[in-house]
Amino acid sequence: MSRAFLIVLDSVGCGGAPDADDFGDEGANTLAHIAQYCAAERPSGGLKLPNLDKLGLGAAVRIASGEKTPGLNEMPNGLWGAATEVSNGKDTPSGHWELAGLPVPFDWTYFPDTEPCFPSALVDLVRQAAGTEGILGNRHASGSLIIEDEAENHIRTGWPICYTSVDSVFQIAAHEDHFGLDRLLDLCRAIAPTLHEMKVGRVIARPFVGNGPWERTSNRRDFAIMPPAPTLCDAVQGAGRQVHAIGKVGDIFSMRGIDTHVKGPDAALMRHLQDAVRDMPYGSLTFANFVEFDSLYGHRRDPAGYAAHLEWFDGCLPPILEAMRPDDIMIFTADHGNDPTWRGSDHTRERVPVLVAGKSGEAGLIAFSDIAASICTHLGVPIIGPGRSFL
Repeated sequence: MSRAFLIVLDSVGCGGAPDADDFGDEGANTLAHIAQYCAAERPSGGLKLPNLDKLGLGAAVRIASGEKTPGLNEMPNGLWGAATEVSNGKDTPSGHWELAGLPVPFDWTYFPDTEPCFPSALVDLVRQAAGTEGILGNRHASGSLIIEDEAENHIRTGWPICYTSVDSVFQIAAHEDHFGLDRLLDLCRAIAPTLHEMKVGRVIARPFVGNGPWERTSNRRDFAIMPPAPTLCDAVQGAGRQVHAIGKVGDIFSMRGIDTHVKGPDAALMRHLQDAVRDMPYGSLTFANFVEFDSLYGHRRDPAGYAAHLEWFDGCLPPILEAMRPDDIMIFTADHGNDPTWRGSDHTRERVPVLVAGKSGEAGLIAFSDIAASICTHLGVPIIGPGRSFL
């Protein structure tokens, strides 16, 4: 009679990863630094997330890192802890796969921070698949900034804008009208197998519109490498249960183990989550990702915007939590950090909070893969991966 909801607040880390220094991120702490920013900059004081804090958000930050969290001081009434990743990365596939019981068993390929950064054979592949004489970009960049830099050249030449980051990604930005959305998706789909053979985690289509200012649209599509082994989604689906994906989760798992999926901006995804809590059958798993914490505020180093989005999310929770059935659990967590007060514009290596509505107690410091094991235990399906249930 139980159901499980796994909700990933993309990039909402809580500091304290023991190997953060290996990634140049020692001291990064997404949640603590946003809370401290709010306490310093707002006349009304710190970060206000009463619903997540009652589940244990402030306590999770403190157990993960010991940092002060102004505004997050509630005594938890949920089951709470903080999770540590073992995969060698701080990116979306690594985080989600490991949350689903599959630590990444290989090292990703990253492109050097040089200009140009892509090998000539890859440039030729993209150029031929796009039917253009060349590409634009060919460097590490923030997606919004490179569009500002290259959009006019893109419209004039018709060449795709190609860029990467410190993560294992190959991203292509193109104008939905001038280049064409279907053409962009076809281009990414055509080159993805070659990038995946290179162990590049994702080819990402980043469509945009406008005539300056430019605006990225919600038609983003991630062409992710197929998980090399079964995940939580496969375990639940294999037991004859339904798996519903919200947001980019279907893309991250290449739709393997996924029965149904819906996408859209975070406001639409919140409505889809409400629908799922109302409608999903007993025994099901709903796996959601809310991406705008990361894409709109973390990468753009916007702590005020990040704080406002956290508070919007928190304010949406009461009717969702109230609609849960007696045997449901809803786990709120993250896949990595993206401290908006940190240097650069990329993800940060952090522990992540683990907050379980529908249970109570302290899970302590756990592993990402313990989340998959706990959901399997709750749903009564065979445990997938190396994790141990904290329920």
